[in-house]
Amino acid sequence: MSRRHIDITPELMLRAYRAGLFPMAESRGGDKLYWLDPERRGIIPIDAGFHLSKRLLRTTLSGPYVATADVDFPGVIAGCASPAPGREDTWINPEIESLFLSLHRMGHAHSVEVWEGDRLVGGLYGVVLGAAFFGESMFSRARDASKVALVQLVARLRLGGFTLLDSQFLTEHLAQFGAHEIPRADYKRRLAAAVMTPADWISRPYPAMLEAEIRALRASGEA
Repeated sequence: MSRRHIDITPELMLRAYRAGLFPMAESRGGDKLYWLDPERRGIIPIDAGFHLSKRLLRTTLSGPYVATADVDFPGVIAGCASPAPGREDTWINPEIESLFLSLHRMGHAHSVEVWEGDRLVGGLYGVVLGAAFFGESMFSRARDASKVALVQLVARLRLGGFTLLDSQFLTEHLAQFGAHEIPRADYKRRLAAAVMTPADWISRPYPAMLEAEIRALRASGEA
């Protein structure tokens, strides 16, 4: 994995994502950002191969949570940057937060929020270029909240015609959904095609369409 320190702007970030790189800080309190270009890249399947259990399907469609998109982007990134059990430090420092807030205002960064009543209990955010969604981070303050956010994200990506969901790294949490690693060269071939493909980020899909897509997601994982 290559890594080097540079000064980063929102415009430079977009060029970097197009080239297959992404920035991280060493810690929440770190003052340096680095480009990362992993030899193996984590991706999450969109069209087929996404694993959605019956229990999580029920929780997503009729559980205690309500999901939204782009309603509280600052709250989501703050949640991702906050310490949590098993994650006492994060790579999201104040400069990273500021850069992603700028990308959100530019229309290139989006969030999915999960609410329990009026309390934000989970969510995720990432960058959109063409038909590629670059997942950055997620958080959860209640059981299955981040999982519901991911299911909601994938359903929206399917509705919008996206072809690539980049998770950067493979974790046990993501592997349960069918996430896997591919070589860097393979990833960059997929990326080049995806960023040139038109797609629509759908913040507020019709509820019936979204529910149908979530059910189709469950069916595609069983095929």
